[in-house]
Amino acid sequence: MHVLYFHQHFSTPEGSTGTRSYEMAQTLLARGHRVTMVCGSGQLASSGLGGAPVNGMRRGKVDGIDVVELDLPYSNYDSFLKRAWIFLLFAWRSVLLALRADCDLIFATSTPLTAGIPGIVMKLFRRKPFVFEVRDLWPELPREMGVIRNPVVLKAMDVLEWLSYHVADACIGLSPGIVKGITRRGIPAERVCMIPNGCDLELFNPSLKSRLQDIPAVGKGDFVAVFCGAHGMANGLDAVLDAAKVLKERNQKDIKLLFVGDGKLKPGLQERARLQSLDNCIFCDPMPKHKLSKLTASVDVGLMILANVPAFYYGTSPNKFFDYIASGLPVLNNYPGWLADIIEKHDCGVAVPPGEPEAFADALVFLRDNRERREQMGEKARGVAETQFDRPNLSNQFVSFLERCERDFSK
Repeated sequence: MHVLYFHQHFSTPEGSTGTRSYEMAQTLLARGHRVTMVCGSGQLASSGLGGAPVNGMRRGKVDGIDVVELDLPYSNYDSFLKRAWIFLLFAWRSVLLALRADCDLIFATSTPLTAGIPGIVMKLFRRKPFVFEVRDLWPELPREMGVIRNPVVLKAMDVLEWLSYHVADACIGLSPGIVKGITRRGIPAERVCMIPNGCDLELFNPSLKSRLQDIPAVGKGDFVAVFCGAHGMANGLDAVLDAAKVLKERNQKDIKLLFVGDGKLKPGLQERARLQSLDNCIFCDPMPKHKLSKLTASVDVGLMILANVPAFYYGTSPNKFFDYIASGLPVLNNYPGWLADIIEKHDCGVAVPPGEPEAFADALVFLRDNRERREQMGEKARGVAETQFDRPNLSNQFVSFLERCERDFSK
């Protein structure tokens, strides 16, 4: 089976962002399939290709994957209009590429929602089986966040969402809420499969623990909580600075809050920390997975932070959570939902209510002061990673689902 795979933000492990599509492609290859990956040029991503673009693209083999990188640079620092334009250009150029491609199945993964357009076109005009993977519920999320208010744009996104789900032969959702969101649009449950993000148990491993020598602001005896990921509106990182302010007022100088990543709101967060003398907040550049895994194994707590938006509660599957638990870190979570449910059910961290910096600070102090309890939580977190979110198991489920879709379509 030859899979034409569309992921605008695809990255190999050399990038500083999620690698789900890379891992899924590797499993497809291991099970005897071919993969052509069509992607854009992300700020934090690495397609694995080098050299200057030719006719607006780069193309070559990367670890067995035929990668087609369209020369469409994308950055979270770009304006909303510029990002929307890049999304549309990627969809348009992907359609042109798809119409000429020889393949057996189309697979497209959001975000953005426009990633589904080449799949829709191929299904309608070339009768190719199409599987659509949903990473976030659009337009529910931007509507609830207030990012998009124009009723015409919201309606257009609503129509595109409906088309993507209904034209696709099957859908994959990354969380329980996403699966419910898909079936709520009238898609039969048997055509929807939940395959969450997974844990790279070898890459992220507690055995990698060492001293944080590369971060001078962290002292030898400091207690360190880390946030890894985008610094954008959806992440709600002012909540961490609010807790940092409480800790500062309590004179809890040995608790350090480490931010690893980048995003449009990072400069503002750094400026707020400077103005309020929050020297307990330390900002680091994004780093590739092989370096990040050593850092997560060497800190004390992973911070799972999102803005208090109800659509996030069950409708996201953040990579960082799975990296934390694979590293044997207890997780401090600041919003309700399925990840908070996992934390509470398996006693692998602490879930605090959103918008309560005092409770957030209390949780950090508790975890610092109760080392044995913290280590027990970390061991349970690793256990959850091994038993429920092992990446190879989930990747094989993914490939089996695609094989079934292609087989059923061929009957």
